[in-house]
Amino acid sequence: MTAEAKGPLPPPSTAQASILQTDPSDPITVVEDHVAVPEAAQQEDVAYTIYKPWQKRLIVAGTAVCCFYNPLSAQMYMPALNQLAEDFDVTPAQINLTVTTYLIFQGLTPLLVSGFSDALGRRPGYVAGFVVFLSANISLALAHEYTQMLIVRCLQSAGSSIIMVLCQAAVADIVTPAERGQYVSITAIPIILGPSLGPVIGGALTQYLGWRSIFWFLTIGSTINFILLLCLLPETCRNVVGDGSIRPPVIYRTLLQTITYSRKSSESESPPNLDSLGTSATSPRAPPAEKLPISKFVARTLLSSALLFTNPELVLLLCCGGIVFSGVYAIGTAAPNLFATLYQFNDLEVGLVYLPMAAGSILAVLVVGPTMNWNYRRHAKKLGLSVERNRTTDLSHFPIEKARLQIGLPLLLLGVAVMCCWGWIMANQADIEEVCALVFVTGICLAGVNNTIQALIIDIYPEKPGAVLAAYNLTKCMFGAVASAVIDPMIRAMGLGPAFTLLGALCLGFAPIIVIIMWKGIAWRNCRN
Repeated sequence: MTAEAKGPLPPPSTAQASILQTDPSDPITVVEDHVAVPEAAQQEDVAYTIYKPWQKRLIVAGTAVCCFYNPLSAQMYMPALNQLAEDFDVTPAQINLTVTTYLIFQGLTPLLVSGFSDALGRRPGYVAGFVVFLSANISLALAHEYTQMLIVRCLQSAGSSIIMVLCQAAVADIVTPAERGQYVSITAIPIILGPSLGPVIGGALTQYLGWRSIFWFLTIGSTINFILLLCLLPETCRNVVGDGSIRPPVIYRTLLQTITYSRKSSESESPPNLDSLGTSATSPRAPPAEKLPISKFVARTLLSSALLFTNPELVLLLCCGGIVFSGVYAIGTAAPNLFATLYQFNDLEVGLVYLPMAAGSILAVLVVGPTMNWNYRRHAKKLGLSVERNRTTDLSHFPIEKARLQIGLPLLLLGVAVMCCWGWIMANQADIEEVCALVFVTGICLAGVNNTIQALIIDIYPEKPGAVLAAYNLTKCMFGAVASAVIDPMIRAMGLGPAFTLLGALCLGFAPIIVIIMWKGIAWRNCRN
């Protein structure tokens, strides 16, 4: 996206294309993560990435598949809880503790890793996450003690959550704001599909092959995925490969890249070495960044996600996304018992009821993502800016909050209404077709709101997508854990209809916050910078 005469001069087409902190007296502009960029470079009109559209689609599709394992492994486990309690001779409360600890580690682990991935690259995190996840699945499949199950479930959560957050961050490395809506929506599919398909697959495996087959299924699937990742999914971190034109160090290369480079005579050229990692590779012409002592680098990197919670605008956005996601968890947690009690469904039939939400989330990707891109172009046209898919620009005077949240707010309002209706028609034991229709619409709305918020937080923090997505992941896990814990007591105390009406009212309470963010977003961003 480039600016015409009416608009401000664009900054460089880089992952650091957020608001640059400048000092007019200095010839060098210092970007937030000790990245030095000449002022002249800010006005260069270069492509954001060397990847062609079809290549970006393949990379995003590959990362989306990797994202699938975290929500899938969480929900496949649910139908086996009763059988696990019997086999390990523990109470339901004790076996439910393995679910709680899973959510805790799902939220906390990416906070410790995401900052390093923003500085040192995505592929080391992929490898570490898959190794931990695979090892945990094998150990769980062979477990014979409750304590082993409890501890290893934490490791399973840690490995899969690292993979999920880093794969989402990889999208920000190669996608500009003009096309981010659609691509972010694609990576959000598995986050919604996991809770929808997990109970179906887990219920069928538990019923016919036993609970251990769940973990063997995950082991086989993730092994295939891991091999494909090692062979095909390239390093995208802009601090390592820039726009993709900088050759990564040997240990960062895919098998395909290793073979390709070995056939080229240019292989004799000296590639970047590990000493350069953590500095900006956004532009091949950028000078080396300031070196930090290792202790300061580690401390800064570990705290990168935690420090984001000091930004009020971001905290409000994260809470909006968290409260919406709590609705997904509330319905998902309450559904098994409700359908078994009110409709006498077995485990497999209960799992099938989740499929309409999965279909709704897919439709949200097909509709909401392109709609976000259209609204982005509409606002750009108002400002006299031309939109090019492989160009980015300074967002300091661009109403990116409106471009995203004008799509999310109507979906939030519709989702609240549908959530309330779902509780009341379930209480009256309406026809299952009506129930499934509302679940379908709920999937569209909640997935759509999540996609708009996720795209926006990357837009306002493009220089550290891993850290900001880790913060969002933690917030969703916190809200989801609370919703899962309180929805059953709420239903027993208040009744089904009032319980979901209250939950809908809580979600509705965040609608004014979204309006305020749309109104004050630009001023808040400029004040922060």
